[in-house]
Amino acid sequence: MSIFEYNGSALVAMVGRNCFAIGSDRRLGVQLQTIATDFQRIFQIHDHLFIGLSGLGSDAQTLYQRLVFRHKLYQLREERDMKPETFANLVSAILYEKRFGPYFCQPVIAGLGDDNKPFICTMDSIGAKELAKDFVVAGTASESLYGACESMYKPDLEPEELFETVSQALQASVDRDCLSGWGGHVYIVELAKDFVVAGTASESLYGACESMYKPDLEPEELFETVSQALQASVDRDCLSGWGGHVYIVTPTEIKEHILKGRMD
Repeated sequence: MSIFEYNGSALVAMVGRNCFAIGSDRRLGVQLQTIATDFQRIFQIHDHLFIGLSGLGSDAQTLYQRLVFRHKLYQLREERDMKPETFANLVSAILYEKRFGPYFCQPVIAGLGDDNKPFICTMDSIGAKELAKDFVVAGTASESLYGACESMYKPDLEPEELFETVSQALQASVDRDCLSGWGGHVYIVELAKDFVVAGTASESLYGACESMYKPDLEPEELFETVSQALQASVDRDCLSGWGGHVYIVTPTEIKEHILKGRMD
């Protein structure tokens, strides 16, 4: 058995319309023995860039730590995040540097580059890149993934369709590979066209905004919608609340509103 197959893995990245998806299985094994069922193979470098590492689990974690270190140095020096193409070159250089005693990993890189254009690539253990415009795969289930993705992929998929395609391809493939499986992780990355949320009340905010948002709201309607969503969400979160600030920005003015909420 190859050292790349020792722990088992399945990775896939696929391009959609101004978005991308990257998914992996969750199994960590020692050959045919299952050790863990929640192993992480996909790592976030920044908001628009992810890397998946198939192959030997220990080498994947070591390589990820080196990549995070190098990316943080780049952020300190350049005061910006790496573009996906730049990051792919960095990964390739680090792998080639260790070519005589390589990391037993096959990376899959996915990100949004200039003009929010999706970028995906994969490479071997010494950094030889393979670029693609549709999908890339890696791991012990790669042959099954190639067949599933070839049959299911369509150009310009919307985020929901892309999630469904990647999920079905991943599930169908790991069911045909005894070294990977136990479900999967799938990440969909796209630019927000309606709203974004953050904080400890983010789950409640997502639900409230999904139910209240409508396209092309007028300023007064937008204020009412944001206020109602914010108030309803912080009432369901014990770590936020006590009213709020809402700013409505139009081409001619900025209006600040102070909301009064529960203070118990």
